[in-house]
Amino acid sequence: MLSYFARRLLVMIPTLLVISLVVFFIIQLPPGDFLETHIAELLAQGETVDSDRIAFLREQYGLDKPVIEQYWGWLIGLLQGDLGYSFEFELPVSEVIGNRFWFTVLLAVATTIFTYVLSFPIGIYSAVRQYSVGDYAATLVGYFGLAMPNFLFALVLLYYANVWFDLSIGGLMDPRFVDAPWTFEKVLSVINHLWIPMLVIGTSGTAAMIRRLRANMLDELQKQYVVTARAKGLSPTKIILKYPLRLALNPFIADIGMLLPAIVSGAALVSIVMDLPTNGPLMLRALQSQDMFLAGAFLMFEATLVVIGVFLSDVLLAMLDPRIRLGGSSSK
Repeated sequence: MLSYFARRLLVMIPTLLVISLVVFFIIQLPPGDFLETHIAELLAQGETVDSDRIAFLREQYGLDKPVIEQYWGWLIGLLQGDLGYSFEFELPVSEVIGNRFWFTVLLAVATTIFTYVLSFPIGIYSAVRQYSVGDYAATLVGYFGLAMPNFLFALVLLYYANVWFDLSIGGLMDPRFVDAPWTFEKVLSVINHLWIPMLVIGTSGTAAMIRRLRANMLDELQKQYVVTARAKGLSPTKIILKYPLRLALNPFIADIGMLLPAIVSGAALVSIVMDLPTNGPLMLRALQSQDMFLAGAFLMFEATLVVIGVFLSDVLLAMLDPRIRLGGSSSK
């Protein structure tokens, strides 16, 4: 197991280097034009441009150097926690992101917990009690969650909350707490506002997970080892939890690599509709305005979280199912 862990860890380093190179050249296309674009936008808006400040930014971030040196300086800055400077907001990227990152983490973690806690018991029950009333009800909920786009569900909730209860359910806190320091009342306000976006974002993921877990469980329950276990008189609970469920979890463990990037993206469309202070709308704005360092930080975070998520899923799959690591060893 340690050798498998070490091999997977070593693969991450060149992968991240290649990704960083690709991300850098994506945000640089064509190289060096992003600063000129920013200047042109300011001039078009009738604003003045301080030539000394532009020259300072160009020198500080090495924009007057060859592209390879710019990449190296950008990479070293990322490793040291220097995410660069946002030309649009005229602030360091770390200050622009600010509390948005932690709000996005909070929402992503809460949504993931909601999805797993709700979908696993329903998916198991739906598979064990196939074609029962509960199974049909879960199927109905699953089709609703898969068919209804998250942003449309958010719009429906916003409308009916305002019409029926005269409430505004947008945002993650009361407006009076937006710029206020953190207090116990502000924390309670965040908790009270958290469950609605958690429900909106988690609906489609919960529905998809219920359907997949049901299908995987039904496939495993028809296999011979389950029939043999039943013939030996093992309890139904032990049969289900020890064998079929363990094997049915493989696809969900493999999905961890896709769950972690949600920490950065934060369901951008839902965040825009519900006015959530998460990273999604900010990342979209950075890409539209060609804000190099802000967009590059988001893209690099996304890619890094995908690589880390794939690494974690590989290790967890190897721990859960020994056939994976033993199969890799035998193939060599």
